[in-house]
Amino acid sequence: MGSGNDILDTYIYETNTLLEQLESIVLEAEKADTFSQDNVNEIFRIMHTIKGSSAMMEFDTLTTISHRIEDLFFIIRENTMSVVSEENRPALFDLMFQSIDYFRAEIDKIEAGQPLDKNIDSFLANINSLIAKIKGEPEGAEQSPAPAAAAPAEKKGEAVPAGSTEDGNADFPYALRVFFDEGCGMENLRAFMLVTAIRDFCAESDFLFVPAGIENDASTAEQVIENGFLLMFKHAEDREKAIPAVRSSGSVRSYQPHDYEPPKQVEEKEEPRTAAPAASAAPAPGASAPVAAAAAQQHQKESLISVNLSKLDQLSAIVGEIVITESMVTSSPDLKGLHLDAFSKNARQLRKLTDELQDISMSLRMIPVSSTFQKMNRIVRDMSKKLNKQAKLTLIGEDTEVDKTIVDSIGDPIMHMIRNSMDHGIEDTEEERIAAGKPAVGEIILSAQDTGSEVIIVIQDDGQGVNDEKVLKKAIKSGIASPDVEYSHRDILNFLMMPGFSTNTEVTEFSGRGVGMDVVKKGIEDLGGNVSITSELGKGMTTTIHIPLTMAIMDGMEVSVGETIFTIPIKNINQSFKVSEADILHDSVEGEMIKVMDNYYPVIRARRFYQIEGGTDNIDEGILLWLESGGNSYCLFVDELLGEQQIVVKPLPAYVNNFDMKKYGIAGCSIRGDGNISLILDVGNLYSAMQNRY
Repeated sequence: MGSGNDILDTYIYETNTLLEQLESIVLEAEKADTFSQDNVNEIFRIMHTIKGSSAMMEFDTLTTISHRIEDLFFIIRENTMSVVSEENRPALFDLMFQSIDYFRAEIDKIEAGQPLDKNIDSFLANINSLIAKIKGEPEGAEQSPAPAAAAPAEKKGEAVPAGSTEDGNADFPYALRVFFDEGCGMENLRAFMLVTAIRDFCAESDFLFVPAGIENDASTAEQVIENGFLLMFKHAEDREKAIPAVRSSGSVRSYQPHDYEPPKQVEEKEEPRTAAPAASAAPAPGASAPVAAAAAQQHQKESLISVNLSKLDQLSAIVGEIVITESMVTSSPDLKGLHLDAFSKNARQLRKLTDELQDISMSLRMIPVSSTFQKMNRIVRDMSKKLNKQAKLTLIGEDTEVDKTIVDSIGDPIMHMIRNSMDHGIEDTEEERIAAGKPAVGEIILSAQDTGSEVIIVIQDDGQGVNDEKVLKKAIKSGIASPDVEYSHRDILNFLMMPGFSTNTEVTEFSGRGVGMDVVKKGIEDLGGNVSITSELGKGMTTTIHIPLTMAIMDGMEVSVGETIFTIPIKNINQSFKVSEADILHDSVEGEMIKVMDNYYPVIRARRFYQIEGGTDNIDEGILLWLESGGNSYCLFVDELLGEQQIVVKPLPAYVNNFDMKKYGIAGCSIRGDGNISLILDVGNLYSAMQNRY
């Protein structure tokens, strides 16, 4: 058996996964204004699972609530959705969303080690009230739990004659004994899930199971470990149907079908009994094919495992060290001037293998953004109801994969932007939209696209757009803008991302607390990304977020300025070129400028900006790099290009970070092949720092 913490982690992970499934089902069902029979069965199974696993973990309040919702869906399952009248359906959907929120809040408390909320009376009263309405009973009537299938089956299980549990009995002659993986934990709950699956195609009166009480009695887990879990069927065809269910069930190690033989054939039975079914026992002669199939299925299941993220972090760190060490070996000063053909060949092979190792270690951490995107459906649904606005969310590119740590971090910025679109973007009434020549229902499009080096996430709405005049007034009032300066449309949009900026005139549940889009900007920049906004009055607003696929390893261009080495992310470099002093223009406001492809860009001299000794100030001797980040373009003057290098990004030491190096355009550092340090430039922040300084 696993440790208590392992089981708790499994419980939290599995319950959260089930709640995501449940939310997805309820959101779709609400749009259709009905639960399909498949939906009802799936919700019933989900509540069964949460009830059973919560009972195992002794979370009594969660067990009670899930049991009562299970009772509710038992009634719907037995009578179809026709039992829920049109007027009761909104209440049913609201109750399910309330339940999901309740379970999520309680799971968060479990994770934080806080006590659970013991007062569930009002919540239970809501469920009981809805059950009473569906049943047509007067409210407040005594609510006895619906005859959930567990009870009769347990009684039947207890009624199995004591002497017949090895091979079934005369009434239920077709037996199937199931063994679970060693140490998988919660064996009784796994057995109960198996029973639940079998109930979908087999009447309760047609099968029994031993031990009984698996749903609520944790001690039965030991019996299942020792003797296996015995299922007995009246009809052979039911057992045949059960075998695929057993095969596809989680953590099943083996199963053995066998038939009941009457007691008079004691002599013939002795031999099989001495080889009592055990984990290693051979299957019955007629069962070799299904058992082999089960073994193959089990092998397939074991090819998918969940791994703790901290282990993947360790792996990434070790791979990073291997990359650095390999670079140190191949770039060793001891090898300079030597022509070692065999060494060079082996070094190339080593580089190829380390590149592959990097790719694999990165791919292990990549997960689709779909889980984060799907959660936004709920935000739009809740805000539509509370703000009384008609809006729909369209998701594009949900299967785009990003590093796990980044997926976890982009949820809040995206949620903030979706709320912003709902609150400020989408018009208040359908009449306003129709008058503007738009569909009555507003649309928010959330899309993700992988470009190879980064992921671009776009949040777009077809609302009223940004009112420049209103934003500028607010910016002047807040002291962010000056009344004497003429600002461009782009400058005004940038005010939206200033700290403390909010256009709301009153505090609402969703906005107006002075926590504006600066939160989004900071959150994305912390991930090494950037945010840009475009908007057209009356047409809507688009927010574009660029984030790296991973923050651990990147392709960079190494450049030198005097004795200092900098690394610039390849994705930020448009072009490199040499120019002469005559090509440089001097502007009284912008400083030095250069014309590139019919546009003028400011020039930043890295030597002057960082006050580096050595190096050159002569434009003819150095090289210009045309850089771009977050819609800002400029040219950086350096001494020379040293070449492209795949680097491992290392954070700066804490004492250096105290000086807030990001605002000076330094994102981190990397160890070069010769053991020296290279500083990684943050192209976006370097541009901001240059503007602030000059």
